[in-house]
Formats: sequence, structure tokens, C-alpha cells
Amino acid sequence: MAERGMGYLRVGVTNGGCAGMEYVMDYASEPAALDEVVEDNGVTILIDAKAVLFLLGSELDYETTLLHEKFVFRNPNQTDACGCGESVTIVPAAAE
Repeated sequence: MAERGMGYLRVGVTNGGCAGMEYVMDYASEPAALDEVVEDNGVTILIDAKAVLFLLGSELDYETTLLHEKFVFRNPNQTDACGCGESVTIVPAAAE
């Protein structure tokens, strides 16, 4: 991220794909006014305010295998995924 002059990774969701939603990731130079800032294990990630209820309780990991290197979302709110794995169905977490 330092090479791109950006200090953060922003994670969110958007409508799209055959299952209804897609995870999106982008670089950000600073947090937006309503971003949720999450720090864990020395890593700071920004959660887009519109995606917080969809991503609540999620874990984001980076996976390396012989066939690929990619980010993997483990989301308890995800109820389905398309066959290719590019889009998902997510039910927002209930506000307490």
C-alpha cells in the first residue's frame, strides 16, 4: 500500500453478480467520515459505512495455495454463493 501512496485498505459490498452481492476492496489514503476502523494483528482496515451490517462478524484472511493467492472472506451473514464464487448472498446482521 505504501507503494501506491495509500495507507488503508477499504472493504465493502456492492450489488452485483448472479447471487446478488459482491465483496469489494480498494485503497484509501484516509478514512471517510463514517468508515468503521478495525485494527487487528497490526493491520488497519476500513469498513465502508454502508457495508457494516453485511460484514459484522466477518473474518478476512489472505490465502496462498499452489493454485492461487487471494483474500478470503469468512462471513457468518453470507447465506449463499454463486458457482464461480464471485458473488454472494448476504443477509444483514440484525441491529441489537
